Amino acid sequence: MHTVTDAARDQRREYRQGDDRPLGSYGALLAVYGLTVGAGSLIARLTGRRPPELSLRDVALMAVTTHRVSRTLAKDAVTSPIRAPFTRYRGVSGPAELSEEVRGTGTRHAVGELLTCPFCLSQWAGTAYAAGMMFAPRATRFVGATFTAVAAADWLHLAYTRLQRSAEG
Repeated sequence: MHTVTDAARDQRREYRQGDDRPLGSYGALLAVYGLTVGAGSLIARLTGRRPPELSLRDVALMAVTTHRVSRTLAKDAVTSPIRAPFTRYRGVSGPAELSEEVRGTGTRHAVGELLTCPFCLSQWAGTAYAAGMMFAPRATRFVGATFTAVAAADWLHLAYTRLQRSAEG
């Protein structure tokens, strides 16, 4: 008799095609995300909080903040201690960014993939920002403005470097 567990095992094997794809660990990360969002929603409901009206300025601040926070967590040297248990240093990948290889299997590998992928972390950072807007909008906007200023400074540094190189010929 083919059980649900057998079917899941077959699907995992077919999906992986021999590669290390820790689907169960990815599922666990999705569950943590879902439970966190659910708990936050429940707390908001129990405390009578409602989602704020977001202006275009709020959405722009949220977008730039989400970008900068996810890149800071995934690529900056100063946040490498957070990633170190899940990655291996490989070198520099760009201005002020590191290249790291995910290591381990199962949960360790899945967390390593999350922590080294700014695109993956954006969902978590954006959700944290949205929660901040629900529970502490003033402080969240302040933090968002700070990270937006950092992102703008990054872009200005890159533009300055490019202009400097072109001036030098």
